[in-house]
Amino acid sequence: MTMLTPRTPTKLAPPGRARRERKAAELEARTRVVGERLAGISARPGVQVLQEVDASRNGLTHAEAALRLERHGSNVIAQERAPRWYVQLAKAYANPFIAVLVFLAAVMYWQEPGDPGVVILSVMVGISGLLRFWQEYRSGRAADALKQLVTTTCAVQRRAGSGSGPTTFEIPMDQVVPGDMVKLGAGDLIPADLRLITAKDLMVGQAALSGESLPVAKADTRADDLGQSATTDPVEADNLCLMGTSVTSGTATGLVVATGSDTYFGSMAGSLVGERPETNFDTGVRKVSFLLIRFMLVMVPVVFMINGFTKGDWEAAFLLGIAVAVGLTPEMLPMVVSANLARGAVAMSKRKVVVKRLNAIQNLGAMDVLCTDKTGTLTEDRIVLDRYLDVHGDEDNEVLEYGYLNAHFQTGLKNLMDQAVIDRVGEAEEVVVDARFSMVDEIPFDFARRRMSVVLNRNSIVGGAGRPEHVMITKGAVEEVLALCTHMTDRGQKVELTEQLRWHVTRIAEDNNRQGLRVLAVATRTMDTPRDTYAVADEDRLTLVGFLAFLDPPKADAARALQGLADKGIAVKVVTGDNELVAARVCADVGLTVGHVVGGTEIDALDDAELRALAARTTVFAKVNPVQKARIVRALQADGHTVGFLGDGINDAAALRDADVGISVDTAVDIAKESADIILLEKDLTVLEQGVIQGRTTFGNTIKYIKMTASSNFGNVFSVLVASAFIPFQPMLAIMLLVQNLVYDIAQLATPWDRMDEEYLRKPRNWDAKGIGRFMLCIGPISSIFDIAMFVIMWNVFAANTEAHAALFQSGWFIEGLLSQTLVVHMIRTRKIPFIQSRASWPVMVMTVLAVLTGLFLPFSPLAASLGFVPLPASYFPWLIGVLLAYCTLTQLLKTVYIRKFGTWL
Repeated sequence: MTMLTPRTPTKLAPPGRARRERKAAELEARTRVVGERLAGISARPGVQVLQEVDASRNGLTHAEAALRLERHGSNVIAQERAPRWYVQLAKAYANPFIAVLVFLAAVMYWQEPGDPGVVILSVMVGISGLLRFWQEYRSGRAADALKQLVTTTCAVQRRAGSGSGPTTFEIPMDQVVPGDMVKLGAGDLIPADLRLITAKDLMVGQAALSGESLPVAKADTRADDLGQSATTDPVEADNLCLMGTSVTSGTATGLVVATGSDTYFGSMAGSLVGERPETNFDTGVRKVSFLLIRFMLVMVPVVFMINGFTKGDWEAAFLLGIAVAVGLTPEMLPMVVSANLARGAVAMSKRKVVVKRLNAIQNLGAMDVLCTDKTGTLTEDRIVLDRYLDVHGDEDNEVLEYGYLNAHFQTGLKNLMDQAVIDRVGEAEEVVVDARFSMVDEIPFDFARRRMSVVLNRNSIVGGAGRPEHVMITKGAVEEVLALCTHMTDRGQKVELTEQLRWHVTRIAEDNNRQGLRVLAVATRTMDTPRDTYAVADEDRLTLVGFLAFLDPPKADAARALQGLADKGIAVKVVTGDNELVAARVCADVGLTVGHVVGGTEIDALDDAELRALAARTTVFAKVNPVQKARIVRALQADGHTVGFLGDGINDAAALRDADVGISVDTAVDIAKESADIILLEKDLTVLEQGVIQGRTTFGNTIKYIKMTASSNFGNVFSVLVASAFIPFQPMLAIMLLVQNLVYDIAQLATPWDRMDEEYLRKPRNWDAKGIGRFMLCIGPISSIFDIAMFVIMWNVFAANTEAHAALFQSGWFIEGLLSQTLVVHMIRTRKIPFIQSRASWPVMVMTVLAVLTGLFLPFSPLAASLGFVPLPASYFPWLIGVLLAYCTLTQLLKTVYIRKFGTWL
């Protein structure tokens, strides 16, 4: 009976959980099931696996492959596709504030179809949604353009028919099916999950899955293939190659045992499609929106009832109530937020940052914890020779020379560590080496011996003659090389390697391992009887020369970048799949306080509450898998943090999606880029720091508008409430209130171009609905004090105290209200003294002047009569200046008191 790869269960999560926990449980369950299946395949002999998949070493026939492609589908993983443009456009209007504005516009249209306020509100709603839609649509297209695979084809072995011989074909990766025999070579991407059938010197880069920076060796399966000892982690199986990894050196043939969503990679991707978790921005906007809506629901009925009972004109009271609702609502908020975010996205694109989701800009500014992998972010993502040590741990050029000779003369494909040794030696020295030595033979590397040797002839001096001298140089794993050594070189002298000295040199190697270095031993032997060929048996009676130690070095600017983030109030936590020793060494080198390094097994033993406590005090997490990374992110969020996650591997996708802001790079695997909110064109923390500043500027300007407008509107409506109770006519016509708001709101369109004080940018900033409400209640009524003062002036000084002089009263209050609203912007936009210690940007200054001139001009303009205005006497303006100066002075004084009491302003 044919036994093909079973389909991965699509739903394994227990019911009844919150959506986010359910998604996490689903990811964990799917990954566990696929991992267990692959572990079982790893443990079984190759012949048995071939039978189970109904395949042969010669590959499938074309007809068999076509049938399996139809049965299993294309070899693609579940991907989150961008919604169609019309869906994206509709989502751009999904905002509680926009719903309120649409409702108000509908009521106004029902009451008076020709009301200009309907047009004004409709335009604001339309522009707000279009701004957001266009920026996100354009960013999405830019992100799609970044998706570039290293290769789109792979080599498979197939047959024309059942009696035909095998032929190797290059086919698209999505056409690979279970049972295919895939041929692998250096530089190839692994197209599916493979069980190795034959392999020679195979090294695979698994950083995308495991986070381990160095390539790992796979088993040499050319001899008896009986499977390996049982493992619970398919990434660690040395006879499996998993989709998403790549070959760095060697060759192999692998049997495809899983494709698409049934792969280990696909098991992670399948749970990452669908609605994203709610972020800090989403929560903040919702809370602030409903706070302002609650204010409106309280104030509007009060104004309506007071006016109806005191004036007796319920229709006029209803119109004023609607005008108050519009006045209380920061109707430009959706537009200002969208403009702020869009401007931030444009500014960040100039710094080589692509913003896929606009809301992520604010989340970036609010971020107070950044979780990041170390490879390529803190390190250079390349292997270098860090030190070359003698048997006492001191630097010794002779060790470098022998290591170089071994790497230089080997004829096989040089691995990353061989290349690192060669790179350490200058070109001039290479010429000298080529003149002094010539190749005789080599004993290639294999995974059983874990070493390789070259035999060189030490060339005679020019003009001289003599017996040839053959020198064997062996380089490899410390244990294997030491086992073959009988002597060692001690300061130029060959001495016997006693048990005590063997313990001593082993400790030297272990000390370097504990420092996060990959250590190789170098040994030599002068051959007694020179000959043309040598064998493994000749690797004996070696003399230990010393050790070569390698690492992925920290970036030169990593420490400065981390300090820059720390200065901005961001704690950096390293979350890596690499081992604990390497992670601790790198983190110490870049200035992080390492402390206790927490491993993946330790995380699995903790419940969520315990993990929250551990995550708060831990800087470095090592040897963690994708599920554990996502758990760390959620634990930090549960502790009240706004969490960013920077990653580029398959194993980072779940954490990228769960984070408040997921950050990836353009060289990342596709699933990481799809899960991310922001894509860096350079994997550089310095670029990220600039993005944080831009995010805080964007948020600062948004919160500035909300506090200025909400408090000012609240003050105006409070003034209307007071006036309605004591003045026998309407203190301001509904059309006047709408025009006043329109002029003010247009002036606020310059807010996204304002600057923020440096002190504000130093700390993470978050939405604080309670703080906004407190600000409205404390600062809003200040304007009412001077509105009431203007009422008294208009009533007593200018005798505007009867129905016949209502237009004069209304015109006087209109100008004072608009100018105070406009000027107080400069008082609220900074905690400093405006115009002296902190000046607004020139667009804000220009719009302020234009708003003031418009307010002063309207009562004298041709539109005055149609709007209900009358010209004001010249004696009004000295009173106006006095009221405005007093208003600004009191606001500045109370601002100082407010900051001293609550410790915050914006």
